[in-house]
Amino acid sequence: MIKYKANGIVLGNCWGGGIGGYPAEKFIADSKKNLDKRINAGIADGSIDSGMGFESIIGAMMCVETVDERTIDGKLFIAVDEVIQSYGDLSEEQEEFLLECAVC
Repeated sequence: MIKYKANGIVLGNCWGGGIGGYPAEKFIADSKKNLDKRINAGIADGSIDSGMGFESIIGAMMCVETVDERTIDGKLFIAVDEVIQSYGDLSEEQEEFLLECAVC
């Protein structure tokens, strides 16, 4: 069975001015396509910010894990692959800032 997990940091426009980062919601999905869809929907509706309440969301830098679990001859084997992926409308400087915040 393969599943996809994501966690990271969301970047948003704060009420009254300025930009800030906050931990993003954690996501789990059965396909990469569904994971991307849920993350993008969270950016669009503002729910990705774990309740921080930004005025608007700019984007997010997420650590995406692909977890492949297989049972062979009664033994469970798990392989995990991680990649960092940006979502939304992050500039290059904003991506670098979020990477410094240790997404993975």
